Amino acid sequence: MTVKTARRTEQAGGVQKFLKATHDLVFRHVHGSSLIYNACWEDPRIDRELMALRSDSKVVMITSAGCNALDYLLDGPAEIHAIDVNYRQNSLLELKKALIADGDFGDLFQFFGIGSHENYKAVYHRVRKRLSEVARGYWDKKISYFEPGGLKKSFYYRGAAGTAAWLLGGALFSVKANARNIALCMIDAQTMEEQREAYQLLETKIWGRLSSWLVRQSVVMTLLGVPRPQIRLIKESYPGGLTAFVKDKLRHVMAEIPAVDNYFWRVYVTGSYTMACCPNYLRKEHQATLASRLDRVKPHTTTVSNFLKENPGAYTHYVLLDHQDWLAWHDPEALLEEWELILANSKSGTKILMRSAGVDLSFVPEEVRSRLRFFPELTDKHHPLDRVGTYGSTHFAEVL
Repeated sequence: MTVKTARRTEQAGGVQKFLKATHDLVFRHVHGSSLIYNACWEDPRIDRELMALRSDSKVVMITSAGCNALDYLLDGPAEIHAIDVNYRQNSLLELKKALIADGDFGDLFQFFGIGSHENYKAVYHRVRKRLSEVARGYWDKKISYFEPGGLKKSFYYRGAAGTAAWLLGGALFSVKANARNIALCMIDAQTMEEQREAYQLLETKIWGRLSSWLVRQSVVMTLLGVPRPQIRLIKESYPGGLTAFVKDKLRHVMAEIPAVDNYFWRVYVTGSYTMACCPNYLRKEHQATLASRLDRVKPHTTTVSNFLKENPGAYTHYVLLDHQDWLAWHDPEALLEEWELILANSKSGTKILMRSAGVDLSFVPEEVRSRLRFFPELTDKHHPLDRVGTYGSTHFAEVL
């Protein structure tokens, strides 16, 4: 290697390091100053089948948007501790709880089913007293997210993930003729044959140079809540890299999973749910049950580790989403500490549910794996049925 070539290699490496550091900086800024998830991006139907919650269950979970905490509540567990380092996510859960407790289903559904309410200020003023001081401070500033006018017109196009969905949909649907109408045909299809035919038409329109370029942009991935470690996992473990991963996942969920009850994708295509296609907490028949159990859902703005230090106990279920992907890359010591605290606050048979951008268990420390029993025969069956369909793998374990 010549001196000039070595210098170019060194410069290229420096540029790569700078770009990676910049992405991490932007990711931390966005996640430290924004509502990230306005809807949960994990399928609670799969979760509840795997976890088999009972009346004595004590759940520790990541809050995300709070939809799934309320979904789990229908199984009647004794406690659900919803933990998030972002107080905005817990504020969102609190607003959902407040509207359910208020008892007006029409207002609840307009806020979180339609994504807007023409009298949002009056309704908020009525339920505001049910919120914590932190949640009141947040929604006093952001309640206009539910204003029906404006450019975005829906709460589901607000926050980081919502903004990304709005930008992606706007870019693709405005550039490609009839793409939006075909997408609506697909999500309203009555049979899988109709749905597949619609997606075949849609796929030819949405995939091209523009969409491939958008998928590769770190700012889009940041808004969607995908950190660099997960991008790296996908690039290294999936044939064809990030673009192939997204394309294949979309094809699977759009052509193999019935859209009739897939509210995850409907809300980002249309900006709203329907009464027939929505999370369980928005179904009228569940309101009395949820209202009677709301005090069992307790939000905590902290880390999983700090929660367990401050609230030791024998918890029966942990729902860790995919946050350990990030810890495995950025802070393996903190990851190991979290696992030690989880195991110290568990009993034999405690169930742990995780997801990952990768396809294996490499994010779980080896010394931890020997203290868990995994059930690949269950997750291999359930993972392909997940209505979200964007994770590389699902993992379910019991403490030995």
